[in-house]
Amino acid sequence: MSYIPHVPYVPTPERVVRKMLEIAKAGPEDVIYDLGCGDGRIVVTAAKDFNVKKAVGIDINDERIKEATDNAKNNGVEGKVKILKANFFETDLSEATVVTMFLLTNVNEMLKPKLEKELKPGTRVVSHEFEMRGWTPKEVIKVEDGNMNHIVYLYIIGEHK
Repeated sequence: MSYIPHVPYVPTPERVVRKMLEIAKAGPEDVIYDLGCGDGRIVVTAAKDFNVKKAVGIDINDERIKEATDNAKNNGVEGKVKILKANFFETDLSEATVVTMFLLTNVNEMLKPKLEKELKPGTRVVSHEFEMRGWTPKEVIKVEDGNMNHIVYLYIIGEHK
């Protein structure tokens, strides 16, 4: 699939980043993939504060790739964080134990078959703000950030239908 849907870049607030990783129970055994990683804040936080084994950020925008790479370097986690310039629809996600995303509902919809095909049962999928229609979330939490409320959805492959 060479189609690349346009998703506007909107950074996930730090408080939401933490909640996404907490709800996924991210830890030393995990390999995290962040689809549309932006400035890399999720993968950097996962590596630095949640001590994940490996964190992979995927984005197609050169500016975001540079920001994410610099962010990993500035936080001293380059060894654990890998930033890929790629279309996540064309990237093998099978090693992930946690997938995070802040995309749009229609993009989530297009991703569902890929996630179901490539991810192992038990893999946690965490979506900020946008649900995976037709999947049953394991958990849904609200996160307050200043005067805004955010919603985080947790799905577990094999238990999502």
